[in-house]
Amino acid sequence: MDLYFLRHGEADWPNWKKDDDERPLTKRGKKEMHQVASFLKRVGARPDVIVTSPLPRAAQTAEIAAKHLKVKCKEEKLLAPGFRWTELERVLKKYPEESVMIVGHEPDFTETISELTGASLKLSKAGIALVELNRSWRHGRLLWLIPPKIATK
Repeated sequence: MDLYFLRHGEADWPNWKKDDDERPLTKRGKKEMHQVASFLKRVGARPDVIVTSPLPRAAQTAEIAAKHLKVKCKEEKLLAPGFRWTELERVLKKYPEESVMIVGHEPDFTETISELTGASLKLSKAGIALVELNRSWRHGRLLWLIPPKIATK
């Protein structure tokens, strides 16, 4: 199966006074996500479903990707900050499609991708990775890792 990892876009608000979990995407973050989603469409990314963390910055990222890719978007509490590769099987059992995009946070995604593939990497904000998983959902092969600066050119 193909598993896309999409990290939420920029949500850095220097004078943010509310709970961190409530931070939305910045204007720049939204623009960048539209560019990344457009890139994903151009390269033929075809997830069957997009599953997102419930936090606003991730949900907004997922909605932008879903709009460009014409895919349904579902919210999943397991993808909130603190997600680990050990929870991946639970997520994938709920969404058994052949191609799934998950939208979430760091360092969760870098650690999960590293655990699955053995790769040493860092997933940038608005970055995307594609992992080909075996049927056990425990091992995979990193097919690509794209930072937003490449996707937005």
